[in-house]
Amino acid sequence: MSKFRGELSEKERELLKIRRASGAKASQLAQMEKMLQETKSMMDKKNEMGTEKNICGDNMVSELEEKVQRSKRERRNSLHRTQLLESQMKTVRGELVDTLDHLQALRDVLRRSQQKAEERQAAMEKLNAECLRP
Repeated sequence: MSKFRGELSEKERELLKIRRASGAKASQLAQMEKMLQETKSMMDKKNEMGTEKNICGDNMVSELEEKVQRSKRERRNSLHRTQLLESQMKTVRGELVDTLDHLQALRDVLRRSQQKAEERQAAMEKLNAECLRP
């Protein structure tokens, strides 16, 4: 039982870590998109000044676009892993509930068996006492 609880806590910690990373990536993505827009705006202004500066700016814009795409992919992967861990956690919880139900049923059977054994012991002692009386 404690093994399952340990696994469940571990999965919950992993899920929390992934959720935090996902939130950080989303924030990073929004910041990168803002930077991309600013860079594009700056590039439009530089375009008016000359084509040499535009070539350098295009490289920066391309790099930023690649970073944005990479961040989006990482965020999707994090969300997928989060969903997978949530699914696994639900499965483990279900197994724990089933195990707990089974253990409670076994405890009830044991109680009844102990009670019957005590009753038989009392009956045996009573018979012994009756047999020993002259």
